[in-house]
Amino acid sequence: MPLIGAVADDLTGATTTGVLLARSKARTAVFFNEEAAENAKEIEELDAVLISSNSRALPESEAYAKVKSATIALKKMGIRYFSKRIDTTLRGSIGIEIDAILDQFSCDMVAVVVPAMPQSRRILVGGYSVIDGVALINTPVAQDVRTPVRENYIPRLLGIQTRRKVGLVTLDKVLEGKDSIQEALQKKRDEKCQVIIVDGITLEDVDNIAQACIELKWNIVAVDPGPFTAKLAYRRGQTQEEEPNLPPEARETGKTVLIAAGSATPITKKQMEVLCEDTRHVRISVDPNPLIEGGNTALDEVFKAVNKAVELIEGDEQPRAVLFETALHKKLLNLEKEDEKRGYAGGMSANRINAGLGTIISQVLEQVGRKKVAGLYTTGGDTMVNVCYQLGVECIEVIDYVIPQTDVGRLSGKYAGLPIVGKGGLTGNNNTACDIVERLFREAAR
Repeated sequence: MPLIGAVADDLTGATTTGVLLARSKARTAVFFNEEAAENAKEIEELDAVLISSNSRALPESEAYAKVKSATIALKKMGIRYFSKRIDTTLRGSIGIEIDAILDQFSCDMVAVVVPAMPQSRRILVGGYSVIDGVALINTPVAQDVRTPVRENYIPRLLGIQTRRKVGLVTLDKVLEGKDSIQEALQKKRDEKCQVIIVDGITLEDVDNIAQACIELKWNIVAVDPGPFTAKLAYRRGQTQEEEPNLPPEARETGKTVLIAAGSATPITKKQMEVLCEDTRHVRISVDPNPLIEGGNTALDEVFKAVNKAVELIEGDEQPRAVLFETALHKKLLNLEKEDEKRGYAGGMSANRINAGLGTIISQVLEQVGRKKVAGLYTTGGDTMVNVCYQLGVECIEVIDYVIPQTDVGRLSGKYAGLPIVGKGGLTGNNNTACDIVERLFREAAR
């Protein structure tokens, strides 16, 4: 029976936390919504359950309702320890979503917010978020189309969003060790803070924060990108030491990796350029305009890409990977303006592009058959959701990561066991796409 439960604001966030638990020998599943979790069979075989509320870009009232519903679903499963998974770049209505969880429990529950994810060079110093040595507001996430972040001081960011009093435990207290952290946490609680943010720059810091919380014997919600939740589970004796879960080396055997690149970040663009320097990897550019238009126009563009991919995969020189992308080959569309031009609701153009990529992957897999596909690789949380939706998948069992925030799992449903890797658009170095393709071939032989 699962004891650990978490609500994440998107699917890739859920897999990021889930993988840390899975690498610590906790059998962990990520569900796309609360209905899928409630209807799941053999749930008692799991140690941890994560539910994506898909709420990051929603209006505050809708985000609250989604997180509330997911929390209630976890409570019904008998979950004992709760987490709220947050984005490493603090996007979304974090304070609102914290309220949505805390409102489902007694007034003594405290949200301990530990935004640090040192594995990905995300740290918090003096309440300020630093991403790979750069202030959060000076990173590309500050200009995110749907969920920009323009406040670098996290106590102020959350203080605007939550109804509860916010406190901060600063780095000087954290560096003194768990006893100092415990004392500082208690002081903030005595000041009636119910949302307490804690600085951290190393995994040792995160571990000390976890030990301090356990020794306080508080009823807490862990609010973090994953490491704090994982350290709490380890210190409670629910998991083992984290270690990689690598399959054996594998030779390529007539298979192709299918890639859906929904992210348009410069990082993703460079990764795909490096990937396609290898002539065994083929790029199929998809025009986003017909996908946004919808109807038969969109279907024509979809099946143009599908037919080209099927021809390649069934040809004499089967490609090692096929990349489908809509935003890496020419000037980026302004999707907000596309919505306005067509009278669409906000985000509909982006949704239609991702739905088109999902349909392409689904149709290629249907036509060539699973035996010719080594695995799936998606960039961007919305793209992963749409690919899985088109495949009828509502749950992924997570296994490991290639690098932090680049997670390996296996599909449920019709294509049960098929490996999939989901990667955020801002994650990795120039060679990450190549590493993911290599890993999917190894997973295919597991």
